[in-house]
Amino acid sequence: MSIELLGYRPSVYTWAARLTLREKGLAFAWTEVDPFQEVPPAALLALHPFGRVPVLRHDGFALYETAAICAYVDEAFPGPALQPAAAPARARMRQVIGIVDSYGYWPLVRQVFVHGVARPRLGLAGDAGIRRAGLARASQVLDALERLAEDGACLSGTDWSLADFQLGPMIAYFAEDPDGAAELARRPRLAAWFAALSRRTAFRETRPPAEGG
Repeated sequence: MSIELLGYRPSVYTWAARLTLREKGLAFAWTEVDPFQEVPPAALLALHPFGRVPVLRHDGFALYETAAICAYVDEAFPGPALQPAAAPARARMRQVIGIVDSYGYWPLVRQVFVHGVARPRLGLAGDAGIRRAGLARASQVLDALERLAEDGACLSGTDWSLADFQLGPMIAYFAEDPDGAAELARRPRLAAWFAALSRRTAFRETRPPAEGG
């Protein structure tokens, strides 16, 4: 069995894939590729026509798109089950992943984190208007997730699933911004969930260095 993950360590999606592999207890080879180059590396484009990360290779099988990678890792390998058995809980997991990908990533990461944390950390100016717009959009996303956490079928902080590992890296980056941390604190269920996730060994060990973006 040979598993290789190609990714960019600061990427939240790469973090989600690494976290899932770690939660399953799987060893894997790591290949660092930077998708933000003006021309993505040829080795990446050969596997991913859109030049994004991560990409998983397992023996002769190659797969891209983070949600597909994480589901494959859960289903193809032994280890703890990371998808609920009951249909309602599994549907809620998929719903949260869909919200994260469709509505969460851009405001949480590309607007708030990049312009409030990552660019200033590199000595570059962030765009205050983009950051404010991200905070406004993030509020709607966090409210939706807070409501979905009410029934305990997902984001419980105890029964871990792929939804936790897809959302967690984005919330981690978002909460590095002081206003992002304040927004999270105003949602008690999400705040308690993220505190529990942050204590997990796999989450701490796969967290990218501080220069992430």
